[in-house]
Amino acid sequence: MRGFSSILRQAISASARPDPQSTLIAATRDDGLGGRLLAMANAKALADRLGYRFGFTWKAIGDKEFHVIDGVEKIFSADFIEKYWLGEKIKRSDFAILEKTAFTRSSLDAAATKRNFRGWICNEFRILEAFRDEGAETIRRSETLRGFGFSANVKQALDAADKCRFPGPMAALHLRSGDIVRGKYRSSLDFADKVVPSTLAKSIVSELSSKGLSTLLIGEDRATLEYLRSETGALLTDDFGAREFEDTTLKAFFEMRLMARCQKIYAGSSVFATVASVMGDIPSITTTTLFDSSRAAEIILGELEGHQSDYHPFEAAFGYQAAFLNLEDRISSARAREILEKAHGLDPENDVYALKIAASYFRENDYRSGEAILKSLMTREFLVSAEMPLRAMRVLTVRLWRGHVMSKDFESFFAAARAGFPYAAACSAHILHRASGELKPALRMIAQSLRTEPTNTLFKKIRGSIRPITSPKSGLLPKARSGLWKAGIRI
Repeated sequence: MRGFSSILRQAISASARPDPQSTLIAATRDDGLGGRLLAMANAKALADRLGYRFGFTWKAIGDKEFHVIDGVEKIFSADFIEKYWLGEKIKRSDFAILEKTAFTRSSLDAAATKRNFRGWICNEFRILEAFRDEGAETIRRSETLRGFGFSANVKQALDAADKCRFPGPMAALHLRSGDIVRGKYRSSLDFADKVVPSTLAKSIVSELSSKGLSTLLIGEDRATLEYLRSETGALLTDDFGAREFEDTTLKAFFEMRLMARCQKIYAGSSVFATVASVMGDIPSITTTTLFDSSRAAEIILGELEGHQSDYHPFEAAFGYQAAFLNLEDRISSARAREILEKAHGLDPENDVYALKIAASYFRENDYRSGEAILKSLMTREFLVSAEMPLRAMRVLTVRLWRGHVMSKDFESFFAAARAGFPYAAACSAHILHRASGELKPALRMIAQSLRTEPTNTLFKKIRGSIRPITSPKSGLLPKARSGLWKAGIRI
């Protein structure tokens, strides 16, 4: 009888449990190639372990300067697409989000039983660290990634890399550049740790050589790579046939596999390098293991003092930026300004440098000097475009996943505003409005600017732009009112 009861309980439990093959673990990232592949490797490895279905979305990107993503059919085989591709996008409300909090197979099963959804979106890069499965082997993403069904052309690029012969023990050094060094994200300081500054590369190659390792340099700017090879003797992917790939995607896969064949990879937090390390099941190591942040800053500043003209201005400016970020909390405001002013001289369109310089003056209670910088910057931009917010104001309140890029400087702007400086007050109004969502304090702050300069057209425009911010969850009436505000109609 007890045997029958046990069988009955098992049958009831099985019937209550959702069908694993109807529950999806989906990767839906729409950023760069590395980010998409890493999310897919995580999601499929987890789905395979749980017995769930795996699926992914994929949309081509062809209009971006630094991130061209080919269509799904150029990356994956027809078989792989037929089996796993969910289309260019999915209805997100049909899925829960798998976040980096501890979870188990049973907790996911229980959630799937209680809720009527298709499964989980799995885009967090470190999600597997949150999976708890005592007694089981560690989920190995390497086999999963290597088992992807790639297109014939991608397979040829990977095979070509596998056939290359290295002259000896090799370490890869990934010098990410792109939009963080030369594009729109160079004012978004939060992304800086993805990049190994090219101005640090000579010392890294020398250090690796002392460890008996040759260096394979991977980067995006040919002139910079050629210069570094001539100075250090490092090898480039061109030395192994990368120039044969005119298609940038195929070249990326070729270089990824070359990196995967090295003994180790040195990189910033670049996801491209992480995918290569997963592909080869080798470590990806930050360069802080070679030089701590203070020493790295010292090396970079020394390199720029002697060889600044050898680097593209944006590469040199980023070197100063990296040195500043490494030293920011340990140096005087005067020393910080010295470094920032050199960066700004090389990259004058990058407003983050001017804003940081102004903040450094405010921090010393030298409000007049900081205010003069803000007035010059904001007036110049307003003459070019009266669109609100100004470019510098947008940079001031850039928000990324870690928070606001300039959050540590907000209080310095508030202090200058309290001291009666109208441009600092205008910036503070924008911070309160866009960063904190505080409408009334923002209005009081810009009113302070207008009391000081009642006829200032810029301040009037800023005042007109401070209005309720409608959240995506707001109802139809607030959304309609927001649309009217944007059209210039006040109700």
